[in-house]
Amino acid sequence: MRIVILGSGRGSNAEAILKAQQAGRLCSARVVQIYADKPDAGILALGPRFGVSADFLDAAPYKTKLDGTAEQHYIAAILACQADLIVLAGFMRVLKPPFLTQFAGRVINLHPSLLPSFPGLDGIGQAFRRGVKITGCTVHHVTLEVDGGPIIDQAAVRVEDDDTLETLSARVHAAEHALLPAVIARLSNSDLRPTL
Repeated sequence: MRIVILGSGRGSNAEAILKAQQAGRLCSARVVQIYADKPDAGILALGPRFGVSADFLDAAPYKTKLDGTAEQHYIAAILACQADLIVLAGFMRVLKPPFLTQFAGRVINLHPSLLPSFPGLDGIGQAFRRGVKITGCTVHHVTLEVDGGPIIDQAAVRVEDDDTLETLSARVHAAEHALLPAVIARLSNSDLRPTL
């Protein structure tokens, strides 16, 4: 399974995937390309560290979605990689119908809450402010509904009485770093592929 990772930020989840690959825990999956929509995104520095091609791919002029000419450039680049799976690891753009149709059933996202609770931005902060006792993270297939696609797997994180937003965030991120590579490994064995 050939994987392309899309990201916008520092790339901690991408790093977890690459470390799992390095340790032989991704089964038959391997990352072949990282693309970032920001030229200074930290995720790009992971490429040289792990021997994976990592490139900036401009998504302008839009700030929150992948659309128009930029969307076509992304589609062409990912097709050239012969990607079997596209992993959104902190990619902060809404994907539109042409992209999702081209890669139907092959785009997954990691969200920092137990969906369907707390979709959208700041899932950890939303859960913390609401006062829930259990939160966590979700890996799901990407559809036109933001954070609304079929759930693949989840990991729960208990909210302790003395938690701050920072301590809770750290534990949710640790759960993410375990869950996402495990899901990819299972997908590479074809035992998690639902019909969309």
